[in-house]
Amino acid sequence: MSETPNATLELPGWELAWFELESNDDAAAAARLAARRARRAAELRARWTPAELGEDPIVTALRRLFRAAGTDPSRYRPSSEALLRRLLKGEELAAIHPLVDLNNALSVELGVPACVLAAGSFAFPVTLRAGREGEVLDSMRGPLDGAGKVLLVDADGPFGSPITDSHRVKVRAETNRAWLVAYL
Repeated sequence: MSETPNATLELPGWELAWFELESNDDAAAAARLAARRARRAAELRARWTPAELGEDPIVTALRRLFRAAGTDPSRYRPSSEALLRRLLKGEELAAIHPLVDLNNALSVELGVPACVLAAGSFAFPVTLRAGREGEVLDSMRGPLDGAGKVLLVDADGPFGSPITDSHRVKVRAETNRAWLVAYL
């Protein structure tokens, strides 16, 4: 990959952090990451209840950014908030794929949405902007009306969102290289 991320930010207040990832199927590293996720979940449960999560300054700031882009954060939660709420309800984050597991751990650790994008599934330059009428993201949860949603877009259209992941950039069992983008 070793490509320099080229992203335009059309939404005020947002920043993107890009990381190149490569999976090496290190079982010991996967075990350490699982242990870290479990420790972080315990720390979060000791600090917050689901009802109190809205008091977190990062959650509050993200919700404000979502509203400014035209998205109701109560209806379309930032993915990080959805993960945190699951943990606070006592659920665990399932091991899915080493790259996805790292992504979820980072999102929970920082409290910000992050997504992992299979290498070659999109092309720079990309733009972070509010979705337009008629745009649809082929999300992992089904078609997502992109209008007013925060979207990552390349020349082929929407491929990412801090709400949900998309099929287009999905990490598959054979994926060993990817980009991770954190929405800050």
